[in-house]
Amino acid sequence: MTALTATPIRIDVPTRSRHLVSVPTGDAAVARPAVRTRLTRRGRLAITTSALAVASVAGATFAFGGPAVTPQEITVEPGQTLSQIASSELSGVPTAEAVTNIQVANGLTTTHIHAGQTLTIPTP
Repeated sequence: MTALTATPIRIDVPTRSRHLVSVPTGDAAVARPAVRTRLTRRGRLAITTSALAVASVAGATFAFGGPAVTPQEITVEPGQTLSQIASSELSGVPTAEAVTNIQVANGLTTTHIHAGQTLTIPTP
């Protein structure tokens, strides 16, 4: 049985041959160069998204990592005691602990202070 088929032919587009092609083997064969890894569109998107996420986390860490609070300094008024200053300036901390914190921050060995002395109040 014989069959004929009609296929349209476009002259402007080169067509591939559907015939068998002889390929050299052995010593006549030319080694193919190693295929380079190509970065696809999806790969570029993944790298960009990852870099953007890392930059966002780093930026948020610096922005919301905590305020850069400078210690407050006060001048001791006549008649004030260290425990009065500690209870008024560090109201959320127990008085004994607040006094100790102020002593450590200012390098004081005793609780004696005098009028006109400048004290650094640490952040709670």
